[in-house]
Amino acid sequence: MLDKDYTAKLLNLEDVIITNVENISGEVHVYLELPRAKHRCPACEMLTDRVHDYRMQTIKDVPLGRTTLLHLRKRRYRCDCGKRFFEENAFLPRYHRATRRLVAEIINAFRETVSAAKIGAQFNVSGTTAMRYFKYVSFKPTKLPKVLSIDEFKGNSGGQKYNSIVVDAENHKVIDILPSRFENDLIRYFSQFQSKTDVKYFVFNMNPHFREVAKACFPKAVVVSDRYHVIRQVYWAMERVRKNEQNKLSSGFRKYFKKSRCLLMKPMEKLSDEEADKLALMFEIAPRLADAYRLKNEFLNVIRSESAKTGKQKLIDWLAAIEVMDLPEFSDCTKAYRNWFREILNAMDVPWSNGVVSRFMRKFDSGIWQKSITGGLQRPLGYVWTAGAQRVKGGSRLSCP
Repeated sequence: MLDKDYTAKLLNLEDVIITNVENISGEVHVYLELPRAKHRCPACEMLTDRVHDYRMQTIKDVPLGRTTLLHLRKRRYRCDCGKRFFEENAFLPRYHRATRRLVAEIINAFRETVSAAKIGAQFNVSGTTAMRYFKYVSFKPTKLPKVLSIDEFKGNSGGQKYNSIVVDAENHKVIDILPSRFENDLIRYFSQFQSKTDVKYFVFNMNPHFREVAKACFPKAVVVSDRYHVIRQVYWAMERVRKNEQNKLSSGFRKYFKKSRCLLMKPMEKLSDEEADKLALMFEIAPRLADAYRLKNEFLNVIRSESAKTGKQKLIDWLAAIEVMDLPEFSDCTKAYRNWFREILNAMDVPWSNGVVSRFMRKFDSGIWQKSITGGLQRPLGYVWTAGAQRVKGGSRLSCP
């Protein structure tokens, strides 16, 4: 048996009578009750101290070095009007089986980059319970960062197939997660901020909805296309060439091309001698694939230009070279680069991209939560809350005030 006075000091619960403390199978069991007092009837509001009966309730509390369970002997009072009701206490919310401070400790634990399951194990609750407690958090960002990055991801919030994540790309902090990727919804969300002029750089994938948001809400910001999404276009074009050339071949060569496709993704300078020989054989069989591979490597050199000033002419020359080549598979790629020409050049001048967003998304996919820029907390995929964004049904395009 543990010392009751010592335990009472550790628990730091006011107006509580500890009747017994036991250590059972490595768990601390504390038996307690509240002093008998008059309570106001919730029906007629008259005071009464007539006890009808007692009920035992087991409550989880902050661990005292080990799992701690409180066994509260609750009184149920009876009023002259016939109403029966339980006595109130300051440490346990109604209908809960965990103390207020345990819930607060669980919520606070989400400030660290750690899974809900791990936090649940730390406090002897399930990961699902920890996530449910986190729903009590009310968080609304009040300021936008200098470098604002936004991306979309496949989610399930608000009945939407795709949601959006807003990140401070400079400080690597999540700002908010929104239930929509549509421009009207996003414009409505960003319009509530007074600090829109603080955003100097707006980084996003090649999504036209996001570009319209930039025009409406951040007209003075430098709009930057994420380099990964830019580069992905040329890889897709090269893959289309490979598939078309592969389909012209016999079964044996088709399998060879398919198994060797990962070599096409590697830069030429990183190929081993054996890998270079494999590619040489593929290029001998399919000369158009050799042209596509060369264009891919040349574009990587373009996007890695030191600045937009030096990269602009390189990009113009690269686009012009494709026009005289027999590579119709690159038409979507070149069209995208022309449509996003200015934003691609801006990407050459700044070090920021959506890479930090992708890292956060990998954490969300694995059940990890992340602290936000303002000290608030972010929910994982499927637990998305908004700071004022509402789904807009129909109507014309919105503008930021």
